[in-house]
Amino acid sequence: MDSAVSDAAAYATGVSPLDETDETLRPWQTDRTRAPIATKIVVAGGFGVGKTTLVTTVSEITPLQTEALMTEASAETDDLTATPGKVTTTVAMDFGRITLDDDLVLYLFGTPGQQRFWFMWDDLVRGAIGAVVLADTRRLKDCFPALDYFESCGLPYIVAVNHFDGSELFEPEDVREALTIPAHIPVMIMDARRRISAIETLLALVGHALEETPE
Repeated sequence: MDSAVSDAAAYATGVSPLDETDETLRPWQTDRTRAPIATKIVVAGGFGVGKTTLVTTVSEITPLQTEALMTEASAETDDLTATPGKVTTTVAMDFGRITLDDDLVLYLFGTPGQQRFWFMWDDLVRGAIGAVVLADTRRLKDCFPALDYFESCGLPYIVAVNHFDGSELFEPEDVREALTIPAHIPVMIMDARRRISAIETLLALVGHALEETPE
């Protein structure tokens, strides 16, 4: 969060926190009378579902990652059946930033997926306008804890099925029925590795959050 605060302070003084000379400057970056609308979004879901990938794919800054190598000590708690090639895991959070409009900035916080790190969720979702719950059709049950959490705390959320190579492609309504997602919650199929697909997912969440909490 210190990073987000320092970014905002830097923009207020007209100084970019990072060397972004190769990027096109936004109007709010050159006009000191305009302040960007900073919005917080949470990316949640089960272990190895693609949260870090999504944040990394869309972030316009070098994302903050807290990836740690997996060891034999976690063999009994982390099921790698569906993700045999996974060698690292998020132990705290992922953090990235993306500008969606002239003055709308999204700060993305990816939650850790393993149960032993769920105690951090309360802090990570504080102040967020909504959440993207990533799901993998090969292990849909892994996203139930995130769905239950956001339902219980009343935070607007959408369900985004991250389609992995080699997995069966299902229709959104089939996923909605399998997870018993209410009709007003958007469900979409996406690819966390593709920037445009990930951005469309974030736009869908922002639109849903505005409908749920228009004020």
